[in-house]
Formats: sequence, structure tokens, C-alpha cells
Amino acid sequence: MGQGRLPALLGLACCLLLLRGSGGLGSRGTTRWPWEEEQGPMAEGEPWSGARYDAVKKHLGAVGALSKQYWQYLTCKMWQEGCEEEEEEVSSPSRGWGLPLVGQDYLEILSAWYCSFSECCQTGDCRIVNNITGLAADLNGQLHGQHLAKEVVIQAVQGFLQSPQPEKALVLSFHGWSGTGKNFVARMVASHLYRDGLKSECVRLFISLFHFPHHMYVDSYKAQLKKQITETVQLCKQPLFIFDEAEKLHLSLLDAIKPFMAHYNDRSKVDYRRSIFLFLSNLGGNTINEVALDFWRSGQAREEISMELLEQRLRLELQEPAENSYAHSHLLEENLIDFIVPFLPLEYHHVKLCTRDAFLARGLPYTEAALDEVARMMVFVPKEEKLFSAQGCKSVSQRINYFLP
Repeated sequence: MGQGRLPALLGLACCLLLLRGSGGLGSRGTTRWPWEEEQGPMAEGEPWSGARYDAVKKHLGAVGALSKQYWQYLTCKMWQEGCEEEEEEVSSPSRGWGLPLVGQDYLEILSAWYCSFSECCQTGDCRIVNNITGLAADLNGQLHGQHLAKEVVIQAVQGFLQSPQPEKALVLSFHGWSGTGKNFVARMVASHLYRDGLKSECVRLFISLFHFPHHMYVDSYKAQLKKQITETVQLCKQPLFIFDEAEKLHLSLLDAIKPFMAHYNDRSKVDYRRSIFLFLSNLGGNTINEVALDFWRSGQAREEISMELLEQRLRLELQEPAENSYAHSHLLEENLIDFIVPFLPLEYHHVKLCTRDAFLARGLPYTEAALDEVARMMVFVPKEEKLFSAQGCKSVSQRINYFLP
């Protein structure tokens, strides 16, 4: 049944339910209409007086107004349409019956009836799914060699979503070499928090050199960026903003974003506290790699690398004066970034796992020999040890084309 046919059906149902008054659904015996409480019962065959006509007209007018209120309430609850009108209707005093007085039970019955053949959402917004269990499962099964990133992302997102009233937007900053999984995790977060993933109207992806290529137009970019963020927050109660190549963002653009990530103080403006910001950057990649290489040389497993050690090293690098706006933006000094998420360099066996996943994603058979051959195509550094893949897993999906029949 399409949404276009539901207004008439639900409107009719509302009218019938409301006209029955306090008798309730499932009540038996003689129907007692609401206007009889004012005019008293009338004998069978007795002619209607003018006062009775006026009473019936009054109640039918109330039913018409209230059935409209019911429909607005239902469309807001089920399809997130007309919510502003519904809020105005509910907040203003109504004539005759009030929605909570005679309608709440009937509304729940109608809602249950609708949900019996259509999709209803626990979040109150069908665009938002917040599947943390699925996110954790996919990160554990598909993100290879990144024990720190898995732990930080899951804990940060889950804690933020479970907070009834966060103090500020959640801001995560992903750092590491290209191909280590930063974009992969960002897409995974989008696909598990939103029904339509990156295509959701709640998600905005900005790529620095694509969306903001010319410094001469930075003032125009700044106005457009602020407008898009504001409109997305107004459109969606839990928006996600992804900034790829964050180190290449102009300083003015980062300054424009800051107020949306800061602690929320002004109650009269749009509330940004349910927003999520992901910054993806190659900055800090060399520092992360040096730590991983030192652990390997000392015979320690990479899984022993702690978040405390890497975060301290990364903060020092990101706060040093540098020829990039990300370091000059003072996002760390102003405590706007909640979590720094390091992505470790990938080793040979991690590349093989990525290759296996690429074969499986395309429904193709594979052999250990094929996985090894793809992995050997990659360039490994440093020159002496040849330990880390210089491209990570970035070109793996293209390289398996050599094995197609």
C-alpha cells in the first residue's frame, strides 16, 4: 500500500474512532455519542432540536480539526514529514478535545496497524539505523592490522550514541599512510549508522582538492560550507560530516568549521551536539610508521603498540609549526578533536587478507598462490627490511583483474 493512499484511510479511521468518544475500541452495548453528554439521550424517533444540531456540528468540527492533527502526528512519527507543523499544533491550545485526552490510545493502535505492514524505526528516523553491532563485526572481520583504530572507533561512536545529551559534536581525526583503511572505516561508519550509507541525506563528504580546489575562492567556499553544514543539521538530527585530505583544507575553512564542533552554549540556535565529524589525513603517517618499525626491530608484536604511546607522539607532530593548515588550526589546543585515531602501516600478510576480501567481494575463487602473487606486486619499504606496503591495500582490487578468466 503506497503512502499516498494512507491519508484517506487513516483520516477516516481517526474520525470514526473519535466520534465514538469514550466508549473505546472493543466496547460493547449501545453507542453513546459525545454530544449526548451535553444534550442527553433522545428517544427513538424523536425529532432533533436546533440545539442538538448545533452540538453535533460543534463536535464534527472538532473531529475534523483533530483528525488533521492526528495525520500530522502520524506522518511526523512514521515518515518524518510535517514535524514542524505537528509541533506547532501540539504546542498551541486546541478547541474541543485535546490529542492526549481522547487520541493517544487510538494513535498507538493506528501506529501499530501501520507498522504491521510497513517499516518503523526505533531511532524515530528511518534514515538513521545506528547498527553498532554490525559496525563492530565488520571492523573486526574486514579491517586488517588496525587493532587501535577498531577499538577507538567502536568505543567513541558507541559512547557518543548512547549519551542522552552530549556536550559537543563527536570529532575523530584519522591519521596514517594512504591505503591503511581511513576511507574504508569512514564508509563503514556511514553504512552502519545510516540506511543509505554515503548516499544518505544525513551524510556529507568533502574532498579538499575536489570541493575546494582554488584558494582565490576560499571566501565563497567558506560561506557554502557553513550553509551546507547548517542545512544538514536542520534536515537530520544526527548528521555525519567527512573531510578527506583534511591536511589540504584551507585554514579559513577549518576556522569556519570550528563553531560546529565546539561546546554548545547558545540554546537559541541550531543544536549541533548530535553531529559527527571525521577528518581523514596522511599527517602523522611517518611517525606512526617509525613506532611500528621500532617495535618490529625490537621483536615486539605490533599489537603491543599502545594508544597512549602513539597519541602522545602524534599530538607533538600535529602541534608543530608546519606548512599545512591542519597544524595551524589549533584544533588540538582548543580540545575540539575528541579522538586521534592512528592507522598502522600494513605488512605482507595484511595485504594478502585484503586481497582475499577483494576476491570474495566479487564472488571470485582464489588460491593461496594468487594471494601471494598480488601481494608481491606491491612495493614494500623500508628498502632494507621491505616490511610495510607503500600503498597499503589501496590498489589490491584493481590488481586482481589480472586473474580474471
